Amino acid sequence: MKKVEAIIKPFKLDDVREALSEAGITGMTSIEVKGFGRQKGHTELYRGAEYVVDFLPKVKIELVVTDEQLNKCVDAVTKAARTGKIGDGKIFISTIDRVVRIRTGEENEAAV
Repeated sequence: MKKVEAIIKPFKLDDVREALSEAGITGMTSIEVKGFGRQKGHTELYRGAEYVVDFLPKVKIELVVTDEQLNKCVDAVTKAARTGKIGDGKIFISTIDRVVRIRTGEENEAAV
């Protein structure tokens, strides 16, 4: 099993959710986060004073998928989140050793 973490632009969240659903992937967690990479923020004017906005709003989505679902998941997120502009985000993939569904006690792929 793999954990997929993707940092995307907030307005792309619904597109990504729909793409994952169409790919047969159910279950996802989304978290509002702030950060920057190559985008490096921007300067804004507030009440006549300039200030730098270092951290930009992003959304982090987390999914746990089977090894067989991984490529479909990454393709769905990549296609749905891409705008072609800087700041589209990143996808991180890591290995999951064990999953337990609290309600039923099911484990691993049965729990996903």
